[in-house]
Amino acid sequence: MRKISRRTVFAAAFALAAPAAFAQDAAKDGPGPNLVLEIGGSVTGKVVIDLDTADAPKSAERLEKLATEGKYDGVVFHRVIDGFMAQTGDVQFGKRGGDTSMAGMGGSSLPDLPAEFSNKPFVRGTVGMARSSDPNSGNSQFFIMFASAPHLDGQYTVVGHVISGMDVVDKIKKGDSAQNGAVQDPDYIVKATVEK
Repeated sequence: MRKISRRTVFAAAFALAAPAAFAQDAAKDGPGPNLVLEIGGSVTGKVVIDLDTADAPKSAERLEKLATEGKYDGVVFHRVIDGFMAQTGDVQFGKRGGDTSMAGMGGSSLPDLPAEFSNKPFVRGTVGMARSSDPNSGNSQFFIMFASAPHLDGQYTVVGHVISGMDVVDKIKKGDSAQNGAVQDPDYIVKATVEK
């Protein structure tokens, strides 16, 4: 299973109550390559993510590789929880136009990655690697934070942060909280590219 645990979902209420000081946009472009997501569906626009090759080199390399190979093209945002995060990247079960009922349970054909925990906090705009209960199970899925979630700090790999397009992220179609954020007719990544 490649989803954030149910315990984390219930802890999302804590993120909703986080002080406004933690809800800033992370908008500084660092030295890493940029993952560019063209979003389609109920919202259209571009999201640019600066990948953290210093603190999460293996995870950043994985996202870059999958994007360069076109694996993220057409992949849905299968789990979106208002006030918490939007999750995508299941290249195995999350392709738009097919059966996405298993979206969130798959990864890529590549091996799972070791955890690359850092002291970077999960704030608005942070991009984290999704995983199962095993910390070393990140693969292809990732999530973008709508708001701060300190309970995730040091528990998930921070692979980057949004440097532009948070207004697009904010409008990604939300899922049903009673269904763990599962989205009906979800928005999706039209195309993912990498800019050096």
